[in-house]
Amino acid sequence: MKIIGYIRVSTDKQDLLKQKHLILEFAQKHQYLVNDFVEVEISSRKDKTERKIDFLIKELEKGDTLLVAELSRLGRNMLETLNIINELSEKGIIIKFIRQPELSTDGNHTKLLLAIYSYFAESEREFISLRTKQGLSAAKASGKKLGRPIGIKNKNGRILDPFKNQIIELINLGLPIASIAKIINNQLHKKVSYNTYKLYVKGTISL
Repeated sequence: MKIIGYIRVSTDKQDLLKQKHLILEFAQKHQYLVNDFVEVEISSRKDKTERKIDFLIKELEKGDTLLVAELSRLGRNMLETLNIINELSEKGIIIKFIRQPELSTDGNHTKLLLAIYSYFAESEREFISLRTKQGLSAAKASGKKLGRPIGIKNKNGRILDPFKNQIIELINLGLPIASIAKIINNQLHKKVSYNTYKLYVKGTISL
């Protein structure tokens, strides 16, 4: 059985060594011996062949394990990511996401949560921007107050500002604040409390 680490970075945007260290640290902790690394410095917008995804699907066999830093490294959008995961899983390959262990295919995970993570792997793209603008326009038309957070003056509240669009999308998907907190906290170095999320949603978004 082989254990392969897959690392993808966009040119001049992310640190390949950081992902590799994360995978090696995980492997050491769980007593895994990584046989090889597949390293790609390329945009997620390139096709699967250029990103060496097709190579992984061909190279890996039943019982092998693929280690990936996080979901966004694997696919370029929700549909492709799910298809890659399904294709690898059908071959009997185990996928472990280091930063999102609850999504690893050897354990229990929900397809909804997986879809949400995949969805926000492309959060900087036009589709999210369009949905966000539509949501804000609808809120404004209905008389909702938009703007600076009410009562959120501490640093934890400000930490959430870059994730405002994601939080809006998750609310539109019907997720409770507790689930939203878990998803956003996975992207932060230091977790933010449930109450901070609750106040932030109430004071900033109120959709």
